[in-house]
Amino acid sequence: MRPPLVLMLLSIFVVPLHSQSTASLDSLYLKSAHYRHLTGMWRLYRPERADVVMLGNSITAGAEWSELLGRPHVINRGIGGDNLVGFLHRLEFVIPLRPKLCVVMGGINDLYAGYTPEQVARNYTSLLDSLQNASITPIVQSTLHVSPRWRNADEKNAEIARLNDLLRALCVERGIDFIDLNAELSERGRLRDEFTTDGVHLTPPAYSAWARVLQALLQRHGL
Repeated sequence: MRPPLVLMLLSIFVVPLHSQSTASLDSLYLKSAHYRHLTGMWRLYRPERADVVMLGNSITAGAEWSELLGRPHVINRGIGGDNLVGFLHRLEFVIPLRPKLCVVMGGINDLYAGYTPEQVARNYTSLLDSLQNASITPIVQSTLHVSPRWRNADEKNAEIARLNDLLRALCVERGIDFIDLNAELSERGRLRDEFTTDGVHLTPPAYSAWARVLQALLQRHGL
C-alpha cells in the first residue's frame, strides 16, 4: 500500500506567475488549507464505490451532482482553486471508488497561474494515463471560457481555445469522449453573461444545461 499523500492546494484563481519555473508552478497546490481540509474529510467518509466521479475545481465543486443528476452513486471530487497537478495528487480519493467514469474539468486555474496550454495538456495526459491504467474511463470536458467580467478575459480565452483544441485531439487519439460545454454555455468565445455569477463561476441555469449534457452522456455509457 502506498503511503498517504500530503495534500494541499493553491488559493482560488491566483494571479498569473509567468516568471515561475514549472517546478514552482507544480507546487502551487500545496498552498491551500481548503485542499487539506477537504482531503482530510474524504479520509473520514466511507463510500465503498461510485458509478461516476466528478473531478475538478470550484466549477465542479459548485453542484451537488448526485442530487442534480438524480443518481445516488455520483461522487463530487471538486476542490476550489485546484489545478491538474492537484488532481493527480488526489487520485487516491478517486481510484479506490472503482467508478466506471471519471468526468474531468480543469485547466482554468492552471492558465491563470502561468501554465501554457501545452503544459496543461501534458498534465492532462498524465491524468488520463493514471485513470486508464486503473480501468476507469475518463471523460474530458472542455475548459470553460470566461466572460469579459473576469480579468484578462480576451487573452485567457485565446489560451482556453488553444487548450481545448489540444484536449480534443488527445481524446480523439485515445478514443475517449470530449464534451464541449462551451457549445452550450459560451457565445463567440466568451462565457455567456446569464451563465456566470462573476465571469467564471456558474449560475443555476448553467448547471442545468450542463446536467442535461451529462444525462445524455451517462445514458450512452449505460448508466
